[in-house]
Amino acid sequence: MTGSRGYFGVGVEGISKPMNAGNLFRTANAFGASFVFTIGAEYSVKKARSDTSVAPKNIPWYDFENLDDMKLPKGCKIVGVELLDEAIELPSFFHPISAVYILGKERGSLSPELQDKCDYFIKIPTKFCLNVATAGAIVMYDRIVTHGRYAKRPTGELGKPIPLEDHVQGAPIKRRPDG
Repeated sequence: MTGSRGYFGVGVEGISKPMNAGNLFRTANAFGASFVFTIGAEYSVKKARSDTSVAPKNIPWYDFENLDDMKLPKGCKIVGVELLDEAIELPSFFHPISAVYILGKERGSLSPELQDKCDYFIKIPTKFCLNVATAGAIVMYDRIVTHGRYAKRPTGELGKPIPLEDHVQGAPIKRRPDG
């Protein structure tokens, strides 16, 4: 990925469909997630045939029995992906440099205990809930667009991307008049 900064992880709480978890973790691996995790979930790499990248063999995978077992890196922000009135709509959200994105089970919400731990809530502006793997993919795509270094989009459909200028390292700063 072009110039992405920080790190991110992707997790699910209470997911019960291995195909959905496998698809989400495969997508997380493709988008460059630093790790994936489950909280109180029924997940088996063998049953998740949709993860053809076998993400848990290529990036760290943590299986937390419950919320009390969840350990995240210091300074990592928890972003709940949830359809709540107070949630920030994804196109208006600036992703923290170091974050985990947690999605809930297929038919339900994040537990109240997990919601209490979230630093932010985001929602995708749709008419109704999306499949957990689809929602995760949209959030990860938005993150790399936000933090990546890509050519600017044209202002019209006939335009071309506006290339970014090459990064130039600044000259050394002289802190002493003699040096």
